[in-house]
Amino acid sequence: MTPKNSEISLEDRITGALVGAAVGDALGGPVEGYSPEQILERHAGRVHGIVGPWNGDAWRTARPIAPYHKGDGHVTDDTLMTHALIRVYDRVRDHLDAYAIADHLVPDLMTNPRWIPELEAEALPLQRIFLAEKWLVTRLHYGHVDPREAGVGNIVNCGAAMYMAPVGLVNAANPQAAYAEALDIAGAHQSSYGREAAGVFAAAVAAAATPGATPDSVVTTCLSLAKDGTRTAIEQVCEVATRHTDFESALHPLRKAVAPYDTVGPDYRSPSLGARRPSRLHTIEELPIALAMVLVAAGDHRRAVLGAVNYGRDCDSIATMAGALAGALGSPVPDDWSKTVSEASRLDLWEPAATLAAVTREIFARDVTHRRTHEAAFAELGGPRCSD
Repeated sequence: MTPKNSEISLEDRITGALVGAAVGDALGGPVEGYSPEQILERHAGRVHGIVGPWNGDAWRTARPIAPYHKGDGHVTDDTLMTHALIRVYDRVRDHLDAYAIADHLVPDLMTNPRWIPELEAEALPLQRIFLAEKWLVTRLHYGHVDPREAGVGNIVNCGAAMYMAPVGLVNAANPQAAYAEALDIAGAHQSSYGREAAGVFAAAVAAAATPGATPDSVVTTCLSLAKDGTRTAIEQVCEVATRHTDFESALHPLRKAVAPYDTVGPDYRSPSLGARRPSRLHTIEELPIALAMVLVAAGDHRRAVLGAVNYGRDCDSIATMAGALAGALGSPVPDDWSKTVSEASRLDLWEPAATLAAVTREIFARDVTHRRTHEAAFAELGGPRCSD
């Protein structure tokens, strides 16, 4: 019997979000960059689970993916970065800021070899992450830039947003705090609507982890916090999503709804001239579509992830976000998917969740102490005003 949303524990929500995100990432990896029509033709139908590489056994040399083994249950850089951020929380054991990224995340990427599923080898995470993430190392380690400003000048994409689920979970049921913390962290990585999306996604995860939360309440929270083009795009895309109950009918309407706010353009592999440049009018595509797929799926993890995967384009990141949100809402992650992804990627998907849950409880206890100290000091100042 599935427990009621209000009965789901913090540990279960954190596990659901992180395992759910990794599963979405692995399912989306092999079809990333393609259109729904190309996916349909390549797989003789829609993707309904874990599939192999787009180019089969030629994945080592086939462009544009080589040398990455995307498929067969391998997670991508979305999950590698998420787990790296959890290691920073484990080390700091407190709320994070941009300086924590410079002091802990960057050295971790540069100096600690780990198993990289897509390379099928042990390597430094730095050797797997893309240029938008290598920017962190370039700016913070080699450039000695103020961490709070290091994201300025980077390509504006979902690079920071894709690994912000842990921030939402540490601030579970407190979306405003998640939004503020993620904006600070993401300042080291992104600017403009890339940074904004990181804050809003963290807030969405925190909202999803609230007892009694629903997909609708998550979107409402996002709209209360999001700014500029990010807010407008979420509003327009999610309004379209409410008219659909299956992802197949939603694929093209959702793309049409987000297109005016997406700078990449219709051909994902050939971005437009204005692609990924700072703007107050635009948004990353991934966050609004992920929220929309969770709405279409009524919060169900399997359906939300499959909708994100079959949408194509940057679908590993879309499915990562959708999977995290559905998992935080309490929707069970399919066991067959999670076990296969864990085994294929040679990663324990549950250990980072247990680590983050313990750190989250520790941080919350400290927050309560700080809050009570502040309340006592404010009361001593004569701050509270009792009404007659």
